[in-house]
Amino acid sequence: MRTKLLSLVSLFSLLLTTSCLDHRELASPSQLQVQDFASRLAAPLGMAIDNKGWIWVTEVAAGRVSVITPDGKSYPVITGFSVALSPENTPDGLNHLAYKDGVLYILHGVDEKLYKANVASFKPGDQPLTVNQLDSEPIGQFVLNYQFAQDTDDSNLYNLTFGPNGDLYIADAGANAIIRRTKTGELSVFATFPNIQNPTNVGPPFIQVVPTGIVFDGTKFLVTNLVGYPFPAGLSKIYQVDTNGTVSVYKDGFTSLVDIILGADKRPIVVSVAEFGAQGPTPNTGKILSTVGGQTTTLLQGLNLPTSIVGGAANTYYFSSLVDGTVKKITY
Repeated sequence: MRTKLLSLVSLFSLLLTTSCLDHRELASPSQLQVQDFASRLAAPLGMAIDNKGWIWVTEVAAGRVSVITPDGKSYPVITGFSVALSPENTPDGLNHLAYKDGVLYILHGVDEKLYKANVASFKPGDQPLTVNQLDSEPIGQFVLNYQFAQDTDDSNLYNLTFGPNGDLYIADAGANAIIRRTKTGELSVFATFPNIQNPTNVGPPFIQVVPTGIVFDGTKFLVTNLVGYPFPAGLSKIYQVDTNGTVSVYKDGFTSLVDIILGADKRPIVVSVAEFGAQGPTPNTGKILSTVGGQTTTLLQGLNLPTSIVGGAANTYYFSSLVDGTVKKITY
């Protein structure tokens, strides 16, 4: 029986048992101000922002997609997504989403599907759509049928971005691969991330490289990852993948990266979800970091399981906390 990599928390659990382009840049940490923006969200995991400054967010525990308007109020947009419980009784299902030309592209790890929703005419307060009104594509089934060199027999459609020719590139955190979907819906395996040697004396000799965040900078993709048990600190990397699918290391030395966006000069800004102890992810150890010219700077730290980051208006960013149920605003 396959074990699904579903929400971020159950993703950690499975590894334990199985061994939109942004145009701003963050200033130095001393100049950053963080304030509450939206709260009482049901395990917010993925976010996407549109040209009106609306933030579309997946709420895993509620099985819904909501929108947060610039005044910080949230409204349900799509309801009825399935919600499963992991063995640790954490909610699983919705992952990240992307927004383009009035359409949301939504990934669901339980259903192993890509859902599409036209929200161009949606207004706050409108009756929400239901999931059975959406078009969907069983991309996870393609992944499960594919014979990988290191086959995990699993699929978790986790994160996504648009690349050359408007094609969609999906980070599958179950298969440890990037899946390419053309505008006509054709699917192929674009890149894979082989297991790496475990540098510790705890756990299996090799551990998985799990892709989590993905962006396209105009010439190449940058992909973040976290690694499997025993979750060694400093072993996560930013990989670069050229347009032929060739993988190489862009920058190493990170811990448990889960999302990435780009600054004005295309510098990566990444989210580290947590450090790990004997009981799993340690609360309030998440970080947001920036890297440029081979140097990495910690911009924010002490965050409680942050899972995604988006850029808003000039000098503004937003990040979500899965556990706190909040979206916070960064300004400088």
